[in-house]
Amino acid sequence: MATTADFLIIGGGIIGLAIARELRGRYPEARLLLIDKEARLGAHASGRNSGVLHAGFYYSADSLKARFTRDGNRLLTTYALEHRLKLNRCGKLVVAKTAPEVEGLKELKRRGDVNGVETHLIDLNEARGLEPRVKSIDLALWSPTAATVDPSEIVQALAREAQAKGLIIMTNTPYLGRQGRAVKTPRGLIEAGYVINASGLYADKIAQEFGLAQRYRILPFKGLYLYSSEPPGALSRHIYPVPDLHNPFLGVHLTVTVDGHVKIGPTAIPAFWREHYDGLANFKLFESLSILRDEVALFIRNDFGFRQLAVTELKKYARSHLVAQAAELATGVSMANFRRWGRPGIRAQLYDRVARKLVTDFVIEQDSHSLHVLNAVSPAFTAALPFAAYVVDRLSLAST
Repeated sequence: MATTADFLIIGGGIIGLAIARELRGRYPEARLLLIDKEARLGAHASGRNSGVLHAGFYYSADSLKARFTRDGNRLLTTYALEHRLKLNRCGKLVVAKTAPEVEGLKELKRRGDVNGVETHLIDLNEARGLEPRVKSIDLALWSPTAATVDPSEIVQALAREAQAKGLIIMTNTPYLGRQGRAVKTPRGLIEAGYVINASGLYADKIAQEFGLAQRYRILPFKGLYLYSSEPPGALSRHIYPVPDLHNPFLGVHLTVTVDGHVKIGPTAIPAFWREHYDGLANFKLFESLSILRDEVALFIRNDFGFRQLAVTELKKYARSHLVAQAAELATGVSMANFRRWGRPGIRAQLYDRVARKLVTDFVIEQDSHSLHVLNAVSPAFTAALPFAAYVVDRLSLAST
């Protein structure tokens, strides 16, 4: 006999849990079921996230990221305080490594102003008053609302809250395909009134089984961090470079963790299969061949500068190269202090095969029975709560 649900959510990361939380608030009588293929929730992008709560000044005003990052920062900060979760309200300094990058700082300030995000252009003396080790040319951008949380702690708190309000969570339960209107799992069929796909690295595959997202493909990029052996408090603020606003990556930066330690990263190294974390773990031959085919084609055609991106990022496997980049942002950054690699993460970056470009914004596709979150990449963790409200709004609009 099939299990039934009014809403079935596939994926137990922060996006899936935030959507479940929003659904419960709006449909208190509905039967909600969430499935995840792993033994614990948030085992992939959410649990391996940097934990940085971004402020929302990077993104153009017409983007979903701009709409939700500012409010998400406020809502998750409040959530952490109300639930007595770890929170480091350290703020962020964005610095210019060269004179032309000063114009980049001014553009970020302009975007922050348009997006309603508090930022301040300050001189180097003011920046050093906030963080004595910071380096910059002439100016820096100060973002006081940036913070850090423990991502796994946030995920578990959301899960407990949702379960207390009636969400049914089934771990070790992967999506295996469709059978008519039902979803196949190792525990049998699940007949759902509506399916919400928030499965991260496999969101495109599931969406395509529903006849959607045909132009898209998820390309995995590996993110690595190097951890400092310095004591907590050695650095008091996040320090970021001015990013290339034409691609979705923010560059190597210095991050202050929720407990005050320092790490360098992340990389954005093209991965060769979707869960390419360590060695040959989770290796899937046909998946790898398919991804390699796309990456080789991108390298040959050099779409969106992929060749330079790949070469630049592959260099970051060298600890010396990563440390050298971080040393341009702050004093006292040395190889002696950065020896331990953290757990790798994989960015489920959406690639538009028709436009031949990486997609920078969140993407949703839906039909009358399903909705698919296709590009929940940074700052999706920060934006999760207001983004979930937007998703559920889309469901309500579709039903009218």
